[in-house]
Amino acid sequence: MSSPEPRRITYRAAVIEALAEEMRRDPAVILLGEDIGRAGGVFRQTEGLFEEFGAARVMDTPISEAGAFGIAVGAAMAGLKPVFEVMFADFMTLVMDQLVNQAAKVAYMSGGAMSVPLVLRTTMGTGASLGPQHSQSPYAWACHVPGLKVLAPSDAGDAKGLMIAAIRDPNPVLVFEDRLLHTRPGQVGEGPLPIGRAAVKRPGRDVTIVAVGRMVALALDAAGMLATDGIEAEVVDPRSLVPLDAEALAASVRRTHRALVVDGGARSYGASAEIAATLSDIAFDWLDAPVGRLAGSDTPIPLARSLEPLAQPDAARIAVAARRLVRGG
Repeated sequence: MSSPEPRRITYRAAVIEALAEEMRRDPAVILLGEDIGRAGGVFRQTEGLFEEFGAARVMDTPISEAGAFGIAVGAAMAGLKPVFEVMFADFMTLVMDQLVNQAAKVAYMSGGAMSVPLVLRTTMGTGASLGPQHSQSPYAWACHVPGLKVLAPSDAGDAKGLMIAAIRDPNPVLVFEDRLLHTRPGQVGEGPLPIGRAAVKRPGRDVTIVAVGRMVALALDAAGMLATDGIEAEVVDPRSLVPLDAEALAASVRRTHRALVVDGGARSYGASAEIAATLSDIAFDWLDAPVGRLAGSDTPIPLARSLEPLAQPDAARIAVAARRLVRGG
């Protein structure tokens, strides 16, 4: 029997589809978050789920992220599979104690006798002029905590497949969704995608661009610009930051001999630094130039529409950085 043909739906619809499929498959899956119930989410990111599954499984929480997330951790330890939504990734600060000192450590502290099969879903990124408290991409915070898995899907197909995998994982998984990707259509398949496996989004031979989250779309645009100059850029999407598919990234560098890492988070101590260091460690003998980095600025995200774009990489700057790696100057 042939597999179903891929369908094109939006990123947001893909995640909703993943949640609905897993809730139908497993009655232990529940959703918790602010305004996710009858309202369907402030970004329409849970639309239709309350109507199908009801208030017992799609639960609006008070505006008390720390307390509500503590309930989710306890529910996971008791046998449920909560998907907890933090409306903006910036608000992760409000759940950090429960996330870092409880959810991430329960399996280790119990010798594997207990686990926390919990998903923290959140949105991130600039582009809507929401200011410094609603526009960050702070996935590097979670990457620094042993015991957490961290995903950043860049398209609809990955968003669906990785959400399914995250819900089925016995450990706490964080899924970072860029809001500007929510309305972008893409092809989706069926079933989970493996956590910890990178994807080559565009093959090339002259330079590897490793991009995270929305930066993948920008890197693909940059690769199109570079192609007009005769430079073939390979775009690689880690998809999973923890665990990181370092071997896939190194395999790309062995083909291209140059690497640029593009990250929407702040540059200092961020994901771009860790990936660049990893490539320098394991692919040094194949590199013809130092690993390049292009990341968000080390400043609060500006509120002004004229300034906000300057705090993030864009396709043109990615193309310039990649061209410099290939041709020097």
